[in-house]
Amino acid sequence: MKLQNKIALITGGARGIGAATAEKFASEGASIILADLNEEDVQKTAEELKAKGYQAEGRAVNVTNKDDVEALVQGVQSDYGQIDALVNNAGITSDAQLLKMTEEQWDQVIDVNLKGVFLVSQAAAQAMKAQEHGVILNASSVVGEYGNFGQTNYAATKFGVNGMTKTWAKELGRYNIRVNSVAPGFILTPMTEEMPEKVLNMMKEKSVLNDLGRPEDIANAYCFLASDEARFITGTVLNVDGGVVM
Repeated sequence: MKLQNKIALITGGARGIGAATAEKFASEGASIILADLNEEDVQKTAEELKAKGYQAEGRAVNVTNKDDVEALVQGVQSDYGQIDALVNNAGITSDAQLLKMTEEQWDQVIDVNLKGVFLVSQAAAQAMKAQEHGVILNASSVVGEYGNFGQTNYAATKFGVNGMTKTWAKELGRYNIRVNSVAPGFILTPMTEEMPEKVLNMMKEKSVLNDLGRPEDIANAYCFLASDEARFITGTVLNVDGGVVM
């Protein structure tokens, strides 16, 4: 198994891509710590994984709160002795065109998608430096490469995540820490499933494969990058988008 005996911390792990990533990692032998703002949801997902025979637990955390984040990472270190992989999956959207976007909408998305990634990565990188190995994986988006109408705040965070990924890869490589991002395209999630068929078809047409991705597609990419098979890959933004960006 690709991740046998690895300890993986996944933020935003209660649902969607985060939950799919947790199950994929667990199926490859990793012990999973799911972190999410919603304690009820994250505990439910952890219990579902344990019912399948996997090693998993859920912990409530606000990734925008430094004290919360430091307590989370210190707790994982204390309980498991190491953190082999961090997946910064936690993220939100709050869309509006530039002329209508409120300061509150801007601040909320920047806090979670950018500050949250910074805080969790900083704390985890300290642990990884001490143990002299680790992998940090960040959730980017194709929006972080070409922008998107009505998503000034979200696009800014994903461009920022790509910049942090490349910067951290340069800074942390000396400690045997690899840092990469995965940039999903249009992914079929419970939220997108509720969209009108016309919108879904338009999203499909943007892909040269004329299809939408699934959470498992992103989970598979994270799993590869977390494994030793990707030992010589760092500072990369991997598009998993069906050819939306080429």
